[in-house]
Amino acid sequence: MKNISHHPESESRPITQLDRSTSPFAGICFSLFLIGGIVTTSYALVSQNLNLIPKETSWSTFLNGEVSSGIAKSLANAPFPDNAAKFERGLSWLVTRDLGPRVREGKNDWLFLNDELVVHQSRVLNTESRVKEIIEVGHQLANQGIELLIILVPDKSRIESEYLGSQHRATVFSTRVNDFEKQLTHNEIHVINLTGALNSAKQGGITPFLRTDTHWSEPGAEIAAKAVAKSIQALKITPSPAQSTQIVTQIDKIRPGDLVKLAGIDWLPNSLQPMPELARRSSFKSEPMRSKAQPNKIDDLFGDTNLPNIALIGTSFSRTSEFIPYLEMQLNTKIGNFAKDGGDFAGSAKDYFRSQAFKDTPPKLIIWEIPERAIEMDRNHDSKILHH
Repeated sequence: MKNISHHPESESRPITQLDRSTSPFAGICFSLFLIGGIVTTSYALVSQNLNLIPKETSWSTFLNGEVSSGIAKSLANAPFPDNAAKFERGLSWLVTRDLGPRVREGKNDWLFLNDELVVHQSRVLNTESRVKEIIEVGHQLANQGIELLIILVPDKSRIESEYLGSQHRATVFSTRVNDFEKQLTHNEIHVINLTGALNSAKQGGITPFLRTDTHWSEPGAEIAAKAVAKSIQALKITPSPAQSTQIVTQIDKIRPGDLVKLAGIDWLPNSLQPMPELARRSSFKSEPMRSKAQPNKIDDLFGDTNLPNIALIGTSFSRTSEFIPYLEMQLNTKIGNFAKDGGDFAGSAKDYFRSQAFKDTPPKLIIWEIPERAIEMDRNHDSKILHH
């Protein structure tokens, strides 16, 4: 008869006296957790602070799992689970310096987004797909008499690499943003890679990125705006409407970092968080500039002379650290900002090209800002960016 061997870990472990003495306590804690979750979730439902069922439901959304997925997300945001998750994140940070799956800790209280450090299996195919889509968009816009300028924003972990500490940035990323720029340029797409400008600023004593935030600092955004304005001027496009923008005030204020919030530890006292960050905050004042030629009265009646002929699509980089006011100040014009938080590669682009604003009043120039980390990220191929 053949003997059956067992893996050591599959053998049952003898129950000890410690197990017997602690099991009632564990059972009580688990029961209290369940009761607390049921009570608080039920109260949230009754008080209508929590909606489990989506507003729009159909048989198809039920079959493809959208309804069950919505219920799961709603339950996760219920008061008790949400607070329990916050407590777990805070405890993990205090005990093990763990910041969760999205954030990595460098040295000197510098934080980095994990998305910048992930090597995607399909990174080459993802890059090729994005290059093709940009080329296609560029050609379609050119047929409509619209110029396209791509802005490539390098990773924070590239520019501020000396603060990575024990975090590893893969060697395959070393030429990523430069290679992407070359592919676009080879296909006659106007592109500006901000790596050089931000590195030069760093050598001049400027810190281009925020320590506890994903984004560039205000001085970094100003440097970027100057570089972008120089590229636009080389395109020989006359920006309109004419507008004068001036800095009114500049002060240093504590800026809560989005990486602290993403890590789930922003609720802790400041003394237990990464060291708070002082950042420059400017306020701007803009005024229309009168042109020598009087505008046509009919055009002015419908407001066409006041519509920007430059539109910007992109991510939260174009919505933070006063990047747009600095760019408007350099170009003496107003810019239509259609950037979107969390837009990644094409979220903002898809929304803008489907909007009535683009259909009714297409601009002369579209600036498309793309973060380096979005170049190789996995993506959906469900729809094109710009329809014919």
